[in-house]
Amino acid sequence: MPHIVAMYTAFGTVAIAAGAPKFLTAMTLAFASNLMMSLTHFAAGFVDQGTWWKLGFYVSVINLIIWSVIGGLWWKLLGLW
Repeated sequence: MPHIVAMYTAFGTVAIAAGAPKFLTAMTLAFASNLMMSLTHFAAGFVDQGTWWKLGFYVSVINLIIWSVIGGLWWKLLGLW
């Protein structure tokens, strides 16, 4: 969680300074930070850390593709982008 808070402002500031719409930038960073939680491992011991990171990476890539393509088209249709 601390890395999300620390990087949110930095990435948002750079994106907005580069000309990205403020609302789109804020929502994209918020959604992306939520999707990447599959990379956070816990010490329960049910799945070894290497497997967790590998599967988390695959899930993150799939989520990014779905959210970028389908979500991007949907936001375009709504006029948010």
